[in-house]
Amino acid sequence: MLINSRAGAASAQQGKAAAKPAAAKSALAADPRLKLVERAIKKFDARGDALLEVLSTAQESFGYLSQDLMRYISLALHVPLARVYGVATFYHLFTFKPQGEHICIVCLGTACYVKGAAEIVSSLEGEFSVKAGQTTADGKLSLLVARCLGSCGLAPVAVMDGGVVGKETPGDAIGRVATLIGLTPEVQR
Repeated sequence: MLINSRAGAASAQQGKAAAKPAAAKSALAADPRLKLVERAIKKFDARGDALLEVLSTAQESFGYLSQDLMRYISLALHVPLARVYGVATFYHLFTFKPQGEHICIVCLGTACYVKGAAEIVSSLEGEFSVKAGQTTADGKLSLLVARCLGSCGLAPVAVMDGGVVGKETPGDAIGRVATLIGLTPEVQR
């Protein structure tokens, strides 16, 4: 009797495990962007060593990595969810909340910091009422910081909507961001 109970419990657990991928997908299934992620998973034969490539595709497709999306990737690649979170949190290019329409990333690496990157971040925070790592209330701007963008010779460096800008000043940064989001800055350079 005990053996039958264990067999029944094991069978029930297998049924739950089989339902998990479907449940994780059902929350995302209506979103056409999931097809791009599925294509990447298929391209790499659902191998766990393709995690970084699949996460990159998911980030590009959705703009951020939701918990449901990471759970789906974990199940599809047969890797623990903790590994997915570990990789996603290690690399600064991955975000976990929707980003603004425009993105400004300021490098806070040593060379940039020494040459005034902290002042750039502070002036952008003050001018656009947003803290580093957050998005403005209207969803127009996400202000992010990075440990190093690898352009130390151009310090201080910012990336604005994918374009690298070197030798930046607080005033120039305010002007560029204001232009990006279609505003006239209140602070003059």
